[in-house]
Amino acid sequence: MASRSPSDATTRRLLSGLGPSSGLSRRSLLRGAGIGALALSSPALLDACGTKGAKVSAGSCVSKDLSSTQKTIVFSNWIGYIDPAKAKDTSTLEKFQQETGIKVDYRNGDVNDNEQFFAKVSPQLQDCKSTGRDVFVLTDWMAARMVDLGWLQKLDHSKMPNVDANLIDSLKSPDWDPHRDYSVPWQSGMTGICYNSDLTDPVTSFKDLLTRPDLKGKIELLTEMRDTMLFMLLLQDSDPGDFTADEFSSAISALQKYVNNGQVRRFTGNDYVDDMKSGDIVACEAWSGDVINLLGGGKYKWVPPDEGFAIWTDNMLVPNMAEHKTNVETMMNFYYDPVNAAKLAAWNYYFCPVKGAQQQIGQFDKSAVHSEFIFPSQKILQNGHAFMSLDQKSEQSYQTQFNEVMGG
Repeated sequence: MASRSPSDATTRRLLSGLGPSSGLSRRSLLRGAGIGALALSSPALLDACGTKGAKVSAGSCVSKDLSSTQKTIVFSNWIGYIDPAKAKDTSTLEKFQQETGIKVDYRNGDVNDNEQFFAKVSPQLQDCKSTGRDVFVLTDWMAARMVDLGWLQKLDHSKMPNVDANLIDSLKSPDWDPHRDYSVPWQSGMTGICYNSDLTDPVTSFKDLLTRPDLKGKIELLTEMRDTMLFMLLLQDSDPGDFTADEFSSAISALQKYVNNGQVRRFTGNDYVDDMKSGDIVACEAWSGDVINLLGGGKYKWVPPDEGFAIWTDNMLVPNMAEHKTNVETMMNFYYDPVNAAKLAAWNYYFCPVKGAQQQIGQFDKSAVHSEFIFPSQKILQNGHAFMSLDQKSEQSYQTQFNEVMGG
């Protein structure tokens, strides 16, 4: 992918445009777990909830599908990642239940961080026990880890023809699940920069975010290692999709410098929104749809940094021992109908993975038809970067180094 992002004024206006002014975010702060807790993600902790001896061999952990007699689904998702679940006659989830007779126990916010959720379900999954969930949504790198561990059930594509017909080409064959045997994208998004145009001049590059004197102590970075280190690697002229341990170490050293000199106020989850609203900060690393949903546009501008931006996908996954896989596949098929996908996307303003949704979305939100947040052009996408897949040893090393910077 190209290493530069669009700089023309038209694109920037599109990307800082208004979206919905209400709703909650797809990514939630680890409330009650501050930097001190995050710093505990040491090798010992990772081993305790991680992958050593945790792999499940194919065919050794099988459950009976009770979908034919039990019309239920337990669905765990990030907070605010679906249109209002109980809004009668307006909710996609209510529509699904009415059309199929399948009742959904929707657990809003049960997933609030990839690593935290992994720790929550790994004791059951590595022992071939039920998690009490039929489907959950995790970011691509965590989904890849679970595929590797053998913790997910293989999907039956014959039961979800809409997925095969309408999944956009760019998401069809990730290297960790090339045939989408175990995963179906829920939504995708971007990580870039948000700034308050009333309080600062435009901040259009990650370099400016970390070096401009007028921003010292007034910016925040994300606690997600992959998001933040992707930009630090780009600043070191390294490819975040293919880098060495030495290149990562160099990027960590650069990040430490900006922490030590006071440029970075702190590392945050979604609470950058509160700090932006209070004026404690004037710019930050931020997620695209969250800025639109929580800050409502206006003076709060989201831009893809000049260096490029991070792109990620969250995926629906069926864990081992879940007993309603066919019901879940029916739901996956429902959300890949372009009308249903459009209604969802018009609410949460993330990348829509469904072909045909753009032609349907005007009936729900005319301003969303040409939104680059929901339907990014190839010009935009060519400047996106995905973080390199990591083996267990590298993951542990890189996360520990990053946590040490945050904790210091």
